[in-house]
Amino acid sequence: MSLFRFLALGAPVAGLLTGGTPTMPAPTKTGATITVRNTLNLARTAETVSLPVSRVRQVAGAGGLGQVVVRDGQTGAPLVSQWLDSNADGQPDELLFQTDMPARGQKQFTLEPGQPGPAPTDRTTFARFVPERTDDFAWENDRVAFRTYGPVAQQLAEAKDPSGTLTSGMDCWLKRVPYPIIDKWYGRHVHEKPFAYHTDTGEGYDPYHVGGSRGTGGSGILDNGQLYVSKNFTSYKILATGPIRTLFELTYAPWQANGRTVTETKRISLDLGSNLTRFEEHIRATPALPNCTIGLTLHEQQGEVRANQQAGWFRYWEKIDDSYLGTAVVVEPRYIRDYQDHRTTQKDQSQLYVVTKPTQDVVVFYAGFGWQKSGQFASAAAWDTYLGEFAQRLAAPLEVRWK
Repeated sequence: MSLFRFLALGAPVAGLLTGGTPTMPAPTKTGATITVRNTLNLARTAETVSLPVSRVRQVAGAGGLGQVVVRDGQTGAPLVSQWLDSNADGQPDELLFQTDMPARGQKQFTLEPGQPGPAPTDRTTFARFVPERTDDFAWENDRVAFRTYGPVAQQLAEAKDPSGTLTSGMDCWLKRVPYPIIDKWYGRHVHEKPFAYHTDTGEGYDPYHVGGSRGTGGSGILDNGQLYVSKNFTSYKILATGPIRTLFELTYAPWQANGRTVTETKRISLDLGSNLTRFEEHIRATPALPNCTIGLTLHEQQGEVRANQQAGWFRYWEKIDDSYLGTAVVVEPRYIRDYQDHRTTQKDQSQLYVVTKPTQDVVVFYAGFGWQKSGQFASAAAWDTYLGEFAQRLAAPLEVRWK
């Protein structure tokens, strides 16, 4: 069903004349006040607030869902918002906006009929399939960028073509500007010279090696000391690219894990202002899988591993060229079974393993990076602080009340 038809069906219907007496339309709510509360003794920045469509529809009235504005309750300023069709059925499910929250504080916002302002293009989230670089899939926000690799890259690698790539690991693109760079960097690759994005011209670059590793947040099955992994993704579906959240799915061909046939789909999202991508891993096999293991490559094993299993964060801090990079995985503790600092002489196989137990064939985790040269994190201690606070925020979502 198209969005236009959905809005038409959601609009109030005028009354009909019955026995000479008009049937009056039901009164339409013209606004709502939303109170958002932070229960942590911790200031929170770039927090995404989600409002269910069922509540927003009550405010929208005859103008429909496309005519709803979120305003700061104190200043009255309109906020950037985004409709999200999170289940891909062609209909919006939630309305997103972002706010900074003071420690143990609350804020009010109003929701009212009106014309939303234009979405910004210089500070946004983005994702796309990239056929001009074989068949990458790349995504980004104002702080970080990532990519992974598709079936053509796999076919080339299996044919021993040096331009191929065989991995389901996740690559980090180290950006140090808030505006989008994916199209620009791939444009350099096409129009300047192949792989020009490996050179930093002031916006950042891609020095991060994935190879046969898990990169930052690639997954697999750890069984009897061996990690079994999928090959490249085989198909993709973009569900949203917007000013606040980009959302897409990657599907993988069935693969083998010690006698089990595994099916896998990743639902991946990245919010504005976050250094960590959210992965919703759907993975299953018969008989049941022993775990879902998330990996961080340790490259040449020259960096420092640190883990806080109780809080749910795990990281690696290493020097790359003339700066330092922190990579990390954050998982709700209820999923975690163990972690292993796995070192080996085998190429690309020294990795930090975070061993999780999916619930009903699903595990949710976050993975990403902080680059010292971006100016976001001056040290490993600053990266650790960010991860610790991220884990706290994950454990204590904002409270949202309607009036």
